[in-house]
Amino acid sequence: MPLAIQAIFVALLFSSIASAAIVEHVFHEQMIPAVNGSLPGPTINVREGDTLVVNVINNSTYNITIHWHGVFQLKSSWMDGANMITQCPIQPSNNFTYRFDITGQEGTLLWHAHVVNLRATLHGALIIRPRSGRPYPFPKPYKEVPLIFEQWWDTDIGLLNLRPAPISDAYLINGLAGDSYPCSKNRMFKLKVVEGKTYLLRIINAALNTHLFFKIANHNVTVVAVDAVYTTPYVSDVMVLTPGQTVDALLTADQPIGMYYMSISPYTSANTFIPVPANNSIRGLIVYEGATSTTSPTVALMPTGMDAVSTAHRFSSNITSLVGGPHWTPVPRHVDEKMFVTMGLGLDPCPLGTKCIGPLGQRYAGSLNNRTFVIPGTISLQEAYFYNIRGVYTNDFPGQPPLKFDYTKFKVRDDSDYKMMFPERKTSVKTLRFNSTVEIIVQNTAMISAESHPMHLHGFNFYVLGYGFGNYDTIRDARKLNLVNPQMHNTVGVPPGGWVVLRFIANNPGAWMFHCHMDAHLPYGIIMAFIVQNGPTPETSLPPPPSNLPQCTRDPTIYESPTTDVDLPY
Repeated sequence: MPLAIQAIFVALLFSSIASAAIVEHVFHEQMIPAVNGSLPGPTINVREGDTLVVNVINNSTYNITIHWHGVFQLKSSWMDGANMITQCPIQPSNNFTYRFDITGQEGTLLWHAHVVNLRATLHGALIIRPRSGRPYPFPKPYKEVPLIFEQWWDTDIGLLNLRPAPISDAYLINGLAGDSYPCSKNRMFKLKVVEGKTYLLRIINAALNTHLFFKIANHNVTVVAVDAVYTTPYVSDVMVLTPGQTVDALLTADQPIGMYYMSISPYTSANTFIPVPANNSIRGLIVYEGATSTTSPTVALMPTGMDAVSTAHRFSSNITSLVGGPHWTPVPRHVDEKMFVTMGLGLDPCPLGTKCIGPLGQRYAGSLNNRTFVIPGTISLQEAYFYNIRGVYTNDFPGQPPLKFDYTKFKVRDDSDYKMMFPERKTSVKTLRFNSTVEIIVQNTAMISAESHPMHLHGFNFYVLGYGFGNYDTIRDARKLNLVNPQMHNTVGVPPGGWVVLRFIANNPGAWMFHCHMDAHLPYGIIMAFIVQNGPTPETSLPPPPSNLPQCTRDPTIYESPTTDVDLPY
């Protein structure tokens, strides 16, 4: 399946002046990177056990990689598409073929670009159905419907490097903004349903920077999978998805014949430097067969204020795995590697002679255990590991924060507190023994801003053993962890001013990112990297790279923006 990434132009009518003899139009052209000319990009449909081959032809002016978000990439980590982690980018006028097996997974995932902000328009659904002859672990739906939520900027996508990021002009459902804006009043995604029928909604949050609530007026849905892992059926009237998360939910058309709005709105968990549009509720429409056009649609009331935090936490924390379902595995009880990772934003000194717009006149910097990860610039991390090239990274990422403090109520009281706000910039990794069980307590901090961060782990699913608010207590909170049927994710929202406990088995050799899946945070380095060592056999070892793996180039016009307030590390 070729994916031709190209720059397409959208002509927007700016003005029209007409007379009896002269008709004049002014068109404003905007360049948009897109795959095969569509937004969202094409849906990829596969079955569990298939081999997926995607030929990426880069006809754009940008360096490109494609990440297959949530795919395990067992024995194929070179295909993960993490820019400068598992591969150098595909340069303009070049191409690369991704080829990998999809095993042990069923459900909805997504693919997207993994270079700076290009996933704003370069993304699409990746749907994995069961092998032929194997049923879903729930009643077969009448129809399956992908719903992709997106952010839209009516500007050159390269300007998204600005910090703070520009306010997005709209949110979209399957590429349409709906009647929330005059220009799209007659362009709304509509799902036509038959009364009594059940539909499988394959929901994807492809937004760059925003958690999103989703709700259908007067309807409940039954969640049956999250991040392509089957769940115990969970009935809810609202759901929240972090950037990069997916939810499979059954919708039964069980209301009186009519029209009902489906709405998305941003979940803003804190007052942060990431603004949201003034018109922040975008709508699609559920249209029952037999409904008349004169019927006024029923409106969905969305969570707001403090109610939003409690609603989001209630939904996220109530999901459990489907014990005994396809691909379910019990939680490993023995832990080989325990980590406590503080996460949030810090500061980076403003270059001499320049003006920075961050707190205290400094630049923003990401922080995991007081480290800001610097992406390699000339060779990918995995190539450096595979070929034992020294000087690219250090194997010293700390398993504990350098200093214990009141993480959720941080205040600058003295010089040492001020210094804590400036994390060390370093390309450091954590090396894991093959097949070891790793537990990570991710503790959100109040440095700069206490907000929910969506943390995504490449190459693995992890068990989410527990969520909570405040500082994690190793005795009190440990007693509350779910070791029976915890949910599994590849992306999880860490509560604002709170924590999550994750556990996974490091059974996939290679270099893997663990990072915040908000584009506004990625360049700041809310990133760390794991290197999983080889296993005892060739089948459990990292294979050589493909012969046509893209080579690196250091082009500041592609990786960096001179107008940004932060030195982008890639």
